[in-house]
Amino acid sequence: MRLRSQVLLLQMVVLAVSLGLGFGLVISGSTSRLRDEYAQRALAIARSVATDDQVQAEVEGLGGAPVRSELEAGALQRQAAEVAERTGALFVVIGNDEGLRLAHPDPDELGKPLSTDPSEALSGDEDLATDSGTLGESVRAKVPVYSLDGDRVVGLVSVGISTEQVREDVRRDLLALAGIAAGALFVGAIGSMLLARRWRRLTLGLEPDQLAELVREQGAVLHSISEGVVAIDGDSVVRVINDRARELLAITADVGAKVDEIGLTARVLEVARTPVSDPRSATVGDRIVLVSSHPVRRDNRDLGMVLSVVDRTDVESLTRQVDSIKAMSDALRASRHESANQMHLIAGLLRQGDSANALDYLDEVMGTGPYGMEIPGIENIGEPHLRAFIDAKAAVARERGVLLTLDEQTYLQGILVEPVVVTTIVGNLIDNAIEAVAGLPEAQVCVELISEDETLLVTVADSGRGVAFDDPQQVFIEGVTTHDDRTVPGGRGMGLALSRLLAWQSGGDLSLVDRGGGVSADNRLGGAVFLARLPHMLEGAAP
Repeated sequence: MRLRSQVLLLQMVVLAVSLGLGFGLVISGSTSRLRDEYAQRALAIARSVATDDQVQAEVEGLGGAPVRSELEAGALQRQAAEVAERTGALFVVIGNDEGLRLAHPDPDELGKPLSTDPSEALSGDEDLATDSGTLGESVRAKVPVYSLDGDRVVGLVSVGISTEQVREDVRRDLLALAGIAAGALFVGAIGSMLLARRWRRLTLGLEPDQLAELVREQGAVLHSISEGVVAIDGDSVVRVINDRARELLAITADVGAKVDEIGLTARVLEVARTPVSDPRSATVGDRIVLVSSHPVRRDNRDLGMVLSVVDRTDVESLTRQVDSIKAMSDALRASRHESANQMHLIAGLLRQGDSANALDYLDEVMGTGPYGMEIPGIENIGEPHLRAFIDAKAAVARERGVLLTLDEQTYLQGILVEPVVVTTIVGNLIDNAIEAVAGLPEAQVCVELISEDETLLVTVADSGRGVAFDDPQQVFIEGVTTHDDRTVPGGRGMGLALSRLLAWQSGGDLSLVDRGGGVSADNRLGGAVFLARLPHMLEGAAP
């Protein structure tokens, strides 16, 4: 038997037993309770009749052995009959001090002795009892009748209520109680059935042994996989957080808290609120993760969301190294392309016998002529990685119609401690600047590299339209981009966020010092200006 059926059956049994016990207790006391109630009622009627002045006077005046015919037509007989009819009593009997009936429902019994012992009432005490008389069994009360002066007992009043009426009232009460019990049992059964149905919905139709096995399997699987998992129910309450998710997302809150309160970053929280099937990159502390979320439904019920988290820190590190290699290969490709064009031109001039122009062009190619291709000021960069990198980026910029220059303040000596980190930051800044000005007239990007002991200062400015966001600091938020997010796996808008993260990890910072939008004394190109400060990145630099 399924557990919900067992619970339903148990509830029904408990309810039935409880109602049965209560019903039995009520039944056991109902007969005696009703007898007491009717006895008190009979007593009240008898007292009322016994204290009536007319009754007292008539009883006091009918001493001795009264004549039956006179009694039948007398006032006591009429009054007793009226009281019995009005109150519903079985009988109202009035007797004198000798125990003879002065009033009785049966006229033939008038003048005869009372069928039950009247001694207690005639002695001045009230008497309550259940006795059988000429009219059958009844609950009766006997009350003494005093003389008008109250000095002596001159008779008694006996009032009886049929025990059959008591039994009829008991049966009526029992039927009412049985109806109430049946109604309670019916309501309890309906409630138990509804509870069983709710149980089934809450447990998705699973039995306790299945739930226990599911919990064991969940614990074994969720806490052993390398992927972070966060389960959120339909009310945005976190129900499951495995160990890997706590590590990757830096979660310290307990299960049962709202998803807004467990300390997720803005980018991760956005994914946790809205289903995102394509993984998005996000930075959490010193980690880079891919997050995605999927809604969970069963039996057309919304069960919430499952957030998946994958560590991408190592992959991103390799990606940065690959990007550096790619940048150098792009530079070599651009240089090869330029060299091929230059060789074609020199070959053409020589074939035409124009050796003078060929020599002038060679001077330009070698950087000794007035239009040499070498970046002015590149000799001020003594660090080999950055010199080659800037030269490569200049070639890429020329292919896109952008002029990349070095600021006249540029001066850099020493060797980079972490060339991949530095080239990643510098490369992102230059690539964003080239992207911002590509296609604009007189497009220009200016780079400044300065060393302060072991600290590297990098400034990148462009001649673009500047940062268009209302809050310029939004450029550092993950996912914020003016490009189509679907063009890059994990989403675009990660370059500046990643660069700032790398700067922070090295103890430095990356900031937007001028949002641009117009030429000024401090911003001669008029576009955005970014500044990166990277401490402990140079060794062997001149103090």
